[in-house]
Amino acid sequence: MRNVLRFERGRQDFRERADVTILPSRGGRTQRMPREARRRQLLNAAHQVFVAHGFHGASMDEIAEVAEVSKPVLYQHFPGKRELYGALLDAHMEEFSDLLQEAINSTTDNKRRVSATIRAYYEYISRESQAFRLIFESDLLNDPEIGARIEAFNAKFAGYIADVVAEDTKLSPTQALLMGRAMAGMAQVSARYWVDFADEVPLEEASDLVSRLAWRGIGRFPKES
Repeated sequence: MRNVLRFERGRQDFRERADVTILPSRGGRTQRMPREARRRQLLNAAHQVFVAHGFHGASMDEIAEVAEVSKPVLYQHFPGKRELYGALLDAHMEEFSDLLQEAINSTTDNKRRVSATIRAYYEYISRESQAFRLIFESDLLNDPEIGARIEAFNAKFAGYIADVVAEDTKLSPTQALLMGRAMAGMAQVSARYWVDFADEVPLEEASDLVSRLAWRGIGRFPKES
């Protein structure tokens, strides 16, 4: 019995040191997957299930089944469905935020910067429409914790824009942030509308229309001398 206990403790210590998920397989052997790889696998499975059923209709049983893992393995990484959903949102929003920041920093010409940012927004939605709907059309939007996550994303995007506006104009930081919020809202609302009619208005045309509208407004503010 002592040998068994020592083996189990050693097995647990190895799992923690190596940062791997250890799974029993048929035939008694052990399958190992790096923790981050397993986490990505579980998030991908969760994405499929949440898109298909929404938060309330999804179950941890189905997510484990889609991921082809046992429920104990799923719970090793995420203590519950809410935590799993939050982690999935965070992953999507981090990717989206990085793309938007990259677009803003892609040029120092502000007209091109506006165009690049709006286009990046539309391209992400075109490519990742399911992820976008999970973020902005979730059945948990009224949940305080999930709502706070989404608000943090919106504030971050608006902040990227505000930093450029404040640096390049005579507007105060508060005024610049107001402009940032307005432009971020314009991108989000127009893109959410466009995604349902993308076959009628091509991406290039839609993003160009919104970019020109945004630039006609922000381009008229006086430059900082």
